[in-house]
Amino acid sequence: MKRSFATARIGALTILLALSAAGASAQEGDLGSARDLYASAAYDDALVVLNRLRSADHPASQSRTIEQYRAFCLLALGRAADAEQAIEAVVAAEPSFEPGDADASPRIRQAFTAVRRRMLPSIIQQRYATAKAAFDRKEFAAAAEGFSQVLAALGDKDVAAEAKQPPLADLRTLAGGFQELAAKASAPPPPPPPVVAPPAPPATPAAPRIYTGGETGIVAPVIVNQTLPPFPGQSVFPRNGKLEVVIDESGAVESATMTSTVTQNYDAMVLAATRNWRYRPATLNGVPVKFRKMVQITIKLSTS
Repeated sequence: MKRSFATARIGALTILLALSAAGASAQEGDLGSARDLYASAAYDDALVVLNRLRSADHPASQSRTIEQYRAFCLLALGRAADAEQAIEAVVAAEPSFEPGDADASPRIRQAFTAVRRRMLPSIIQQRYATAKAAFDRKEFAAAAEGFSQVLAALGDKDVAAEAKQPPLADLRTLAGGFQELAAKASAPPPPPPPVVAPPAPPATPAAPRIYTGGETGIVAPVIVNQTLPPFPGQSVFPRNGKLEVVIDESGAVESATMTSTVTQNYDAMVLAATRNWRYRPATLNGVPVKFRKMVQITIKLSTS
């Protein structure tokens, strides 16, 4: 009786595995069919297949290809706005992706280039913030990889002009320094010399802690000068943004990052202004310490 039950379980498991493999094979077949339909200029039919794949469970590795071919079909059908959303999904998932000459027409490549130029500056700033947060948590391996991605993205030809100006120019300097620190901190210690009683390797010094105000004994910094630049021109609708600054033990701004953008030009003006901001530094039991502060930026509607 027990042997019969075990045999039944093995049989059921075999059926489940076979169904899973069949489902994956069917999805691959559908994706291949969509490619063939696109190649034969049956754009509407290809889009039906791709939308069905998009709404169904599918491997993450297929997502970019699905959105890529959706963008191709939508552009071919003249649906520029929908195509732009599909391209945005591709760029958000894989910022380094660009369709090759063999895969796409010059018009499609130009559409991808336009979206990448618009999205990459924000993606780079977001990835820097993520890497910096990992560095502050002393997750140095993850931080080193994140800063390397930031530096690689800053070398992309589609942000070549923006990378030479703040805020991206500042991020290049910061990311390079933090990447080197994180790589050193995450590297394994050298093997001990071949002696009977090798000395213990020196401990890696901990990175200075940055406080946020929730810790016992912390007194937050006091503003001496925190003047925001005037918004250029007129604002036809209210705008909001967020800025993260790290204030060092002397009360100067050590680093500044826009965590929520207002406009690209105004963000650059704000980051430049932070170099002149001053505070009475935060203290821990009377001793000056580093402090992370969030600054809310609100641009009101112009009335004239």
